[in-house]
Amino acid sequence: MTTQPIRPAGSPGDAPGANPGGPPAASPAGTPGAYAGEHPAEFPGGPELFRLDPAVAHLNHGSFGAVPVPVEEAQAALRAEAHADPDAFFLAVSDRLARARARIAAHLGADPDGLAFISNATEGANLALDAVPFADGDEILVTDHGYGTVVAAAARRAPVTTIALDPHLPDEDAVRETVLAALTPRTRVAVLDHISSPTARLIASPRLLADLRERGVITVIDGAHAPGMLADPLAGGADFWFGNLHKWGYAPPGTAILAVAPQHRHRIRALVPSWEDEHGFPRSVEYRATADYTGWLAAPEGLDLQDRLGADRIRAHNSALAAYGAALLARIPGLTVLPHTAGLAMRTLRLPPGVAETMESARALREEIAARQRVRVLIWPWPGGGGIRICGQIYNRPEEYERLAAALPRFLT
Repeated sequence: MTTQPIRPAGSPGDAPGANPGGPPAASPAGTPGAYAGEHPAEFPGGPELFRLDPAVAHLNHGSFGAVPVPVEEAQAALRAEAHADPDAFFLAVSDRLARARARIAAHLGADPDGLAFISNATEGANLALDAVPFADGDEILVTDHGYGTVVAAAARRAPVTTIALDPHLPDEDAVRETVLAALTPRTRVAVLDHISSPTARLIASPRLLADLRERGVITVIDGAHAPGMLADPLAGGADFWFGNLHKWGYAPPGTAILAVAPQHRHRIRALVPSWEDEHGFPRSVEYRATADYTGWLAAPEGLDLQDRLGADRIRAHNSALAAYGAALLARIPGLTVLPHTAGLAMRTLRLPPGVAETMESARALREEIAARQRVRVLIWPWPGGGGIRICGQIYNRPEEYERLAAALPRFLT
């Protein structure tokens, strides 16, 4: 029996700032955030690092990310190099990708031989699930917070059981218990969000991953929002984990990574034949003949930039901004703050009953807010009242959240 997964409106590619050294804690239901009443300072030089339209309040970083100017310029230089001498560029690209991958692995504390550049989380899900040896009767467990195309990839491989995760569950222990209670002897794989895209909370905690491993369940983790927002995004040791670098990692669009545990690497096959197949994973997955590799090669520049600015400082600033915005929105009658994972740069509130309950109405509300107020947010559908998600990034300013809070009530009547 399956239920309809949430597909965040307007987020065809939409998953946590954590406390270093351990999983973050959840705030109780209704808590507006640690920064309620405070006015966060702007991040010095933050807005100038991006070419975003200053007339638009970009409060939806989690959907598509944004590329800082230094990373954009690094990619432009790589493209110029490729155009100047295509033979030299493409004949050397596999080795250059390996060096770029090693730089990414150093930032993430990962084994470079267990990582591969990919385009996005959906590609990662397909590569991972293709490597699982399913037998007759095996089932895949997903949640109703899962991203639509990732859930669709699971449904192509085996029967899917969907867990309904109440967005009001108070903490990560409650999430964990709900997932474990849904397991059956037929559960072969659990496909879980690391951080849920619509509700901005931790699902695949290290403790849950350990419990699933003990029960013999293979874990396929959608970490779309983890790189750049979690201090240790690979904590917990999933069997397969994939995450976007183009969201919180400041990389160009179409840049993600797939991490595979050693025991599964020999089964990873590129989705199409590669001239690097003889070398196996990860080179066979990365090399795609004549393609634009410049985003992948420039990706380490984004994480290097975060280190120069202070990664912990960025995470703290972005979380403070998101909490400040949530506190403002929580004062609007009818809005309810959902429990969230502390330290994240995203916050979600439930909208009043009758608002954004369907995909169509959520999309319409999102576009109306953008057209009339020039504010970008995520509106996601849910029966009984949809949700609004806001993000914090170093280019955002407190007055942008104030602008949204002042305007939003007129859209809810």
